[in-house]
Amino acid sequence: MGHNTENLSIFRGLIKFKSNVQKIWGVLIWLSIVTTIEVALGIIKPEFLKTTFLRMKILNWIFLILTLVKAYYIAWDFMHIRDERDSLKGSIVLPLIFLIPYLAFILLLEADYIYDVMSAGFVSWNF
Repeated sequence: MGHNTENLSIFRGLIKFKSNVQKIWGVLIWLSIVTTIEVALGIIKPEFLKTTFLRMKILNWIFLILTLVKAYYIAWDFMHIRDERDSLKGSIVLPLIFLIPYLAFILLLEADYIYDVMSAGFVSWNF
């Protein structure tokens, strides 16, 4: 019985593997590279990435984006969403397209409010 080569590829068919074991190792290496970049940036914390963009440091934006990339890839490949019908893909992915930015907006708005209250309000930073 032949293998389905679409299931043995990553990055939308850019890299193809001969077996499932090779694919698992390839995915492990990819996720390890992304995690290594995150850890290195967390340790080094370059000064040019500490500037703010939309009231959050660029370094934090990079961490957020890399985490979403890893979560997407894990769900897409290991949870086999890529093998499902389009309607199921849409029912899983579309709510997240709206939910993740909404939750990020709420977190940023609430964090900004707490910062303003703690810096200019009657309560000090004693917790």
